Amino acid sequence: MNMNQRNKKKFLKKVNGSSQRPRLTVYRSNQHIYAQIIDDIKGNTLVQCSTIDKELKSDINNSSNCQASAAVGKLIASRAIAKGFQKVIFDRHGKLYHGRIKALAEGARENGLNF
Repeated sequence: MNMNQRNKKKFLKKVNGSSQRPRLTVYRSNQHIYAQIIDDIKGNTLVQCSTIDKELKSDINNSSNCQASAAVGKLIASRAIAKGFQKVIFDRHGKLYHGRIKALAEGARENGLNF
């Protein structure tokens, strides 16, 4: 087990979302970034957003930079608030809070999500 897998496993033991405070999980690939808000008790995905969405694809030139990640954060926050979720638990999937992960988190905070 490499270091990233070990960090992810250790972090996921501590993080659990509920219907009162769901989990905002972030997946980062080389080209895109994906964000979901999940209720772990029911096992439902409540809101999702990524750089592949039609709303964002026309606005961003490069989907693998911090500006695209911040745009995803703002969009996921606006969708979550529209559904009535303002407090979430941030799950960065064992990745460092740096770069694109940090940009997404700050974009979500700017639009009103609390974590």
